Amino acid sequence: MTESDCLFSVLGVKTSDRKALAEISETTGIGVTRLKYYNNSNTLPSGKALDKLCEIAAVSPVELSLKMGIIDRNILAAIQKNAHDIEALIRDDVVGKQHHAPKPAQVFHTDLGALYRGDCLSLMPHIPDDSVDLIFADPPFNLNKLYPSKMNDNLREDRYLRWCEDWAEGCVRILKPGGSLFIWNLPKWNIPLAHYLEGRLTFRHWISVDIKYSLPISGRLYPSHYSMIYFCKGEKPATFHPDRLPMEICPHCMGDLRDYGGYKNKMNPKGVNMTDVWFDIPPVRHAKYKKRKSANELSIRLLDRVIEMSSNENDLVFDPFGGSGATYVVSEIKNRRWIGIELGPVDDIVGRLENLEEEAGFLEKIRDGYNNLFTNKTLKKRRQNGLWTPDSVRNSMVQ
Repeated sequence: MTESDCLFSVLGVKTSDRKALAEISETTGIGVTRLKYYNNSNTLPSGKALDKLCEIAAVSPVELSLKMGIIDRNILAAIQKNAHDIEALIRDDVVGKQHHAPKPAQVFHTDLGALYRGDCLSLMPHIPDDSVDLIFADPPFNLNKLYPSKMNDNLREDRYLRWCEDWAEGCVRILKPGGSLFIWNLPKWNIPLAHYLEGRLTFRHWISVDIKYSLPISGRLYPSHYSMIYFCKGEKPATFHPDRLPMEICPHCMGDLRDYGGYKNKMNPKGVNMTDVWFDIPPVRHAKYKKRKSANELSIRLLDRVIEMSSNENDLVFDPFGGSGATYVVSEIKNRRWIGIELGPVDDIVGRLENLEEEAGFLEKIRDGYNNLFTNKTLKKRRQNGLWTPDSVRNSMVQ
């Protein structure tokens, strides 16, 4: 039995037992397809459906909710009130001896970091409590993709989320007080992950990163962003210094695309405050720029922004899902200590770490455009076109 079979377990049927499901459907008036939906998605029935299913299972709605693992505030309050008795009842089921797997083999290291090959769940128990300043996690999205590691990327929802909670729990433990955790995933998965982290860490932001693909999905709104949830350990992060971004301008005439309230003289010459919607992180699609040919990879623009915002030089960065190694590359370039692990082949990661010059140069060019209201190139063209600049606005006020 998996967690997603909880409803059918209470009803005493199996998914494969068509006759029994048909009988329950006839008795309750609930279609078989709907019954399977409640079971497979572990969704608590409501209204008349809840009453009828509780009646034939001879359980109360509260018992059914508990057996399905769905706990509302009223049930939670009752559990808290009776915590002592409940803990004594379930102690043997939830407390046992911990058996840590052997530490994975280290396959590469630099003066700043160490790369391991293996499962992150076998490495994290060997990382001390409260020791990591910044964690960036980009787990597989459970979309049935074929990864070089040959891992199963087509788990049932309950198994995938349980696995995510396992490594997220490890991240919470090793994160320093004041440290930051970023999880990059589909909104579908980050919603329950954010719920899991509530009460363990402090929510900071839900960051939407604009990612447009060319294949809309039938029956749904066109998905055009990935989500990145941002939590910190404690009341507030120990480090938070986001970049400022250039103003939005027309790429042809160099004119303003927004008036920012018309207060040109009050615009910060270092740029515009960053928002929680990022439109300037393009996906790495072209084969020319890909560092691993067999799977998707993250842009170092994204890791540059996260690492700059939430860490300082010599801080320790951990990424439990190495992928193409973007986190480790940016950490090296920015003089951060790092720990990394990848389940699949690591040759591409090692190759990047041994040849940082090109990517360091690329990052330098990117950063030239940050923390200025206009880039040098834009500033020059605006002056040629007779448009305002921070200098011209200040000079007019002085006059």
